[in-house]
Amino acid sequence: MFTISTIKKVAMFFRTSIKIIVLTIVSVFLIIGAVAFFYKPTYAVSLNGELIGYTENKTELQNDINLYMEGETEEGIAFRQIDSVPEYTLCLLKKDITPNDEEIYAKVTQTGTQYYKYYAITDDKQEKVYVATFDEAEKVVAELKKKNSNNKNDIGIVEKYDTQTKEFTAVDKCVSKLYEEVPKPKTTYVASVSSGNVSGTSNKKVSLGISLIRPISGTITSRFGSRESIRSSGHRGLDIAAPTGTSIKAAAGGTVTTAGYSGTYGYMIKISHGNGVETVYAHCSQLNVSAGQKVSQGQIIGKVGSTGRSTGPHLHLEVRVNGILYNPQNYVY
Repeated sequence: MFTISTIKKVAMFFRTSIKIIVLTIVSVFLIIGAVAFFYKPTYAVSLNGELIGYTENKTELQNDINLYMEGETEEGIAFRQIDSVPEYTLCLLKKDITPNDEEIYAKVTQTGTQYYKYYAITDDKQEKVYVATFDEAEKVVAELKKKNSNNKNDIGIVEKYDTQTKEFTAVDKCVSKLYEEVPKPKTTYVASVSSGNVSGTSNKKVSLGISLIRPISGTITSRFGSRESIRSSGHRGLDIAAPTGTSIKAAAGGTVTTAGYSGTYGYMIKISHGNGVETVYAHCSQLNVSAGQKVSQGQIIGKVGSTGRSTGPHLHLEVRVNGILYNPQNYVY
């Protein structure tokens, strides 16, 4: 059983303990009050291990730095890259020391590299002009397609980033610079071209003063002077069958005097070789030369076809000397 003496001792112990606890709490509050009076919680900011200042609002300062890196502080900037990011350490700072957020921001951003975003419009993968926005680039492409530019299928848009800005071109000027007119056919098409004055035919072999080469390789299907149901008189030349599109070469060098459509001859080419000597190439599907053009022996002047009065793809070849038709087989084939 507890004695009265023991109970008194326990009571004294509790009273003493309570006094100590109260004194401790009061001391802590006094210390906290003193610290709060002379100091304030803040962040020490370091860059590459070097103290560069203090900030009371870490979140606001870092947000400003993030906006700088994202390029939102200046129009036309895609983003900025800085060498290193700041580090923050919580500390107590005397109230008479002023935070220097602006200086910290300046030091962090002074090494920043800014990148500009723009768009290159390409032609056959080669950069030709530059615009500031994707919308402008799309307008250029759409306008070129609308105008049926010859290069419309080769036009592309490339998103670009660079540390230097480009000289931008207005949409209408881009279109003018990139537009390519669809090339016109090299041949001159006329309603009717005379096959020339022919005074007669001859099977004799006369000297041409030049040598001829075969305009095409193929099978002879109708010889000079032959008579078929499709014509009322003797054949005026030599027919050599070949697939449509086969290249036709000039039998000798000279000047093109006719290149166009000539009734039953279809698309026809006539070359003057001088001294009254001419060669004729008829029923072409394509003409690669025009009247007045100089050609050399072996030069491709057209393509085999079946235009005019024809039963199938072939070359009708004539050799003329002073208006008289001679058998081409006396000189070629």
